[in-house]
Amino acid sequence: MLVIAGLGNPGARYARNRHNIGFMGVEAIAAAHRFGPFRTRFSGLASEGLIGGERVLLLAPQTFMNESGRSVGEALRFHKLDTGALTVLHDELDLAPAKVRVKAGGGNAGHNGLRSISAHVGNDYRRLRLGIGHPGDKAMVHNYVLSDFAKSEMGWVDAVCRAVADAAPLLVEGRDASFQNKVHLALEAAGFGEKASS
Repeated sequence: MLVIAGLGNPGARYARNRHNIGFMGVEAIAAAHRFGPFRTRFSGLASEGLIGGERVLLLAPQTFMNESGRSVGEALRFHKLDTGALTVLHDELDLAPAKVRVKAGGGNAGHNGLRSISAHVGNDYRRLRLGIGHPGDKAMVHNYVLSDFAKSEMGWVDAVCRAVADAAPLLVEGRDASFQNKVHLALEAAGFGEKASS
């Protein structure tokens, strides 16, 4: 079994925040691959299903971002999995909007959700980095990630979530380069490729 965890903060107040694009990605994967309804488990909302013949647990921790590791740790321990079975979808300030990158291990770049997960389960998991851009000033980061996507941004946000969901079988197979390429081509076709955002 594999665990794909999307990060965000629980509750309607945060639902459209930039910080919650991980939740949005996991919801898109669930819809595209006909997972059952999310149920309360592992201090989060969880749904099990099949992607490309592999059993996958989708998880949206409901612990608030800073405690994401508690939920992810519970799920991994329950299923007796190590960090190699975990992929985490999260917002990434250091990537331009509509950029998507996969990275295994590495630092947490100040992301409190990743820091919590690394503290609970170790660092050797895959990160699916969903670019949201940077406000330009470190002092503005907190308010920026906790503010809603503007209406004008929802086009690329939806396109990113759809592209990630469509390419999820490649992610599950561990074909990270192919996954990135498929997502990139889908975003380019939707008008959100390198040229559109540069």
